[in-house]
Amino acid sequence: MVETVRGQVPVDQLGTVLMHEHVFVLNEEIRRNYPEFWDEEARVADAIRRLRELAGRGVNTIVDPTVIGLGRDVERVARINAEVDLNIIAATGLYTYDSVPFFFRMHGPGTLLGGDDLMVRMFVKDITEGIAGTGIKAAFLKCAIEEELTPGVERVLNAVAEAHNRTGAPITVHTSPGHRTGLVAQEVLRRNGVDLGRVVIGHSGDTTDTDYLRELIDNGCYIGMDRFGLDALLPTDDRVATIAKLVGEGLADRMVLAHDASCHIDWFPQGVVEEAMPNWHFTHIHDVVLPALREAGVSEQQLTTMLVDNPRRYFS
Repeated sequence: MVETVRGQVPVDQLGTVLMHEHVFVLNEEIRRNYPEFWDEEARVADAIRRLRELAGRGVNTIVDPTVIGLGRDVERVARINAEVDLNIIAATGLYTYDSVPFFFRMHGPGTLLGGDDLMVRMFVKDITEGIAGTGIKAAFLKCAIEEELTPGVERVLNAVAEAHNRTGAPITVHTSPGHRTGLVAQEVLRRNGVDLGRVVIGHSGDTTDTDYLRELIDNGCYIGMDRFGLDALLPTDDRVATIAKLVGEGLADRMVLAHDASCHIDWFPQGVVEEAMPNWHFTHIHDVVLPALREAGVSEQQLTTMLVDNPRRYFS
């Protein structure tokens, strides 16, 4: 069984899964203090429309790695999910490229007051009891490393690893292929006792460096080819060619697919995403990428492996 926003779902009924999508990415302090930047009714209605469109393409499940630092609000997601026939799998964890929030700075490992890391307790509670008193349980852990392993990033990785060890929940890591930080994340998790077979190294699709990608795979992880539509980082044609090459080497069973898209992300001014990145939306994979992969020689069974079988194994 896998915990979703609507309750438990048998793992073999997750169906077609996009492994890294967000409903919303928000700064909640800005949203609450400057409401002129947010229209709740309009945003919720738009999210319902976008997710219904995605479900209409045959997607059964999205894995949503929105955690602390990205504006997680599972109550809002649950209201939206009640109107859409789609499994949404929630995460716990903390998103930072640098230091931890001030809430954690004075207590915990290596701090002024020392002691156990409150993050571990929080993450474990989200997985075992539920998030924010809703009863909605997180089914996986999320952390991030961008350019380098700062003390704050390492602390979050350590806390995620400990929560994984206590609960068995799998892990997804935001990484930067250009800085090869997937390898750094693997090493930190490995020395904390994490089974790397339970880890997705996210955003691995941002590179055509197949030597780097093979090294991640050889170390035991899944790789997330999960930013389709972000053509400014790497065009779709290059992403397709990289996947086709690895599939041709027998590595379909180590890749998962997604867009890393959202119904709304407040990092950009209104209209910028649609104008500058018109392919960065939930249906790009089914409308464009899957036909291109077929044209590149990827079989239906290999597509099923990446979209159905690998997510099922990850959550098993």
